[in-house]
Amino acid sequence: MKILHIYKTYYPETIGGIESFISTLSDALKPHGVESKLAVTTKGKQRVENNVFYFPQNFWAASTPFSFSFFKNFISLTRDFDLIHYHFPWPFADFTHVFRKIKKPSVVTYHSDIIKQKYLNYLYAPLMHAFLKRVNRIVATSQNYVNSSAVLQRHHEKVSVIPFGMARTQFPTLPAKDLEKWRARFGENFFLFVGVLRYYKGLQYLLEAIEGTQLSLVIAGSGPEMDTLKSLAAEKKLSRVYFTGYVDDRDKAALYQLCHAVVAPAHLRSEAFCLSLLEGLLFEKPLISTEIGTGTSFVNQQDVSGIVVPPKDSQALRDAMKKLVHDKNYYLTIKNQVRTHYLEHFTVEKMANAYFDLYQGLL
Repeated sequence: MKILHIYKTYYPETIGGIESFISTLSDALKPHGVESKLAVTTKGKQRVENNVFYFPQNFWAASTPFSFSFFKNFISLTRDFDLIHYHFPWPFADFTHVFRKIKKPSVVTYHSDIIKQKYLNYLYAPLMHAFLKRVNRIVATSQNYVNSSAVLQRHHEKVSVIPFGMARTQFPTLPAKDLEKWRARFGENFFLFVGVLRYYKGLQYLLEAIEGTQLSLVIAGSGPEMDTLKSLAAEKKLSRVYFTGYVDDRDKAALYQLCHAVVAPAHLRSEAFCLSLLEGLLFEKPLISTEIGTGTSFVNQQDVSGIVVPPKDSQALRDAMKKLVHDKNYYLTIKNQVRTHYLEHFTVEKMANAYFDLYQGLL
């Protein structure tokens, strides 16, 4: 079985949850005899590297790359594949699928509603619904997101739910010296945020939550909001907030092992699942997240794997962090429940089996 994944960009130019998901799923499907390749756009030249077809970008508009060569070559590109697997949102892929009149079996993983471009969305909506009507199956990453998404509700008859999966073996086993490097900098009682620093991550509210406390916070990642957040931390004189910049899997593993708990304070629905919460489960850490009507409250369930608080509520974030520090019995209870929660819902085998069954049903 040959699968062609479609997304707007990929490693090494962009790093994020969708890129990680595509890589994880492709690897997990290999034991099923599935050969996966990917087509994306690039700032560089047209090329094929490591099973990825890169097509040059002509321009960007509203966070969307456009590539004339991608559109032109799409039919010939898809000819050798059994099924096309799109990763939404990328409006130019919708346009290509609809106007090139693709007949191949197709699946779209619906990673998130489009939140930021509210007014442009009115113009885009007819194309989006035409695309979703034409694909064979839409996959949401949680029932929570299906319930709260007007788009998915409109196409509910073709929606399946397959949560992300992950394996501890995706992270390296570390020698003691690697842990010591980070322990020397931050100790072991810090709260940890991991991810790209984007506008919807709610980190300003997390910094407000830290203000006036003795809590320590490590923010691991880079992104467009880095300078703004650093300025806010300096303005508030938050001496126990540390920005690491980009971290690779080796350093992430060390930080997850050393941290007290993982925090994901997103305040907008653009945070559809939050892989760092899933990574926290892998390392058996309690979680703190916000109730934004998405998969974050499926990954982190109140009093099962951690604490769920309202969005944009710095006081609630502060209270949740203090509870995990001061209420030892609660902390240990949650910590002991985390692995069971992970095994029930989020193993990479469960995800791979579900997608393989879905693919087979369409061929």
